[in-house]
Amino acid sequence: MKAFMGLLIAAGGLVEFAAAHYRITSLIVNGQKTADYLYVRQNTNYNSPVTAVTSDDIRCNTGGLASGPSTSTAAVTAGSTIGFALDQSIFHPGPLQVYISKSTVADVKNYDGSGGWAKLASITATFSSGSVNWLASNLAQYTFTLPSSLAPGEYLLRMEHIALHSASTSGGAQFYISCGQIKVSGSGSGTPSPTIKLPGGYSASDPGILFNLNYPIPTAYTAPGPAVWRG
Repeated sequence: MKAFMGLLIAAGGLVEFAAAHYRITSLIVNGQKTADYLYVRQNTNYNSPVTAVTSDDIRCNTGGLASGPSTSTAAVTAGSTIGFALDQSIFHPGPLQVYISKSTVADVKNYDGSGGWAKLASITATFSSGSVNWLASNLAQYTFTLPSSLAPGEYLLRMEHIALHSASTSGGAQFYISCGQIKVSGSGSGTPSPTIKLPGGYSASDPGILFNLNYPIPTAYTAPGPAVWRG
């Protein structure tokens, strides 16, 4: 009986652990949430995070490179509001960032994300009197303005949330990632910069990835990756 109860408790813990995970499932275009995985490449690991920053999965999640051909491409205008929606609110503490990579092939459906990635948005935390407020906590969607100077073309748009609750040891940070496919129209000629490669631009020892939330209580945080390109 004790063994049975132990199994129940363990199973309950696993369910609770899985329930704390989340998926980034859809684009928000012109204020409207689109259908799940219509414009977002579907992953194959359900709601499990990526933890290896040296893996190709750090680009668009596990399975996200293979699902491009079955994913539609959203038509958007430079200068418009765009974003991502999740299947549930963000539970873990950590930063939220958005990257963009211009397709190096004619159709973004066939682009593997091996080109350069520029950062378009980053929200981290505020610190005061020994307390930390992670700005992405409890968000179920995130929107921002696509720079009006962005040149027309086909792009991958990538959102990541880096969960830091286990990040005090190398490989403990959890990356929740999805990539959307967009075709941008407009009159801009801007090329987002600076760029990094994924993998390559992140190290497991980066101070924004290897990070102790608990002790000493942090007073600052620097997100990994390049500076935000604002157009």
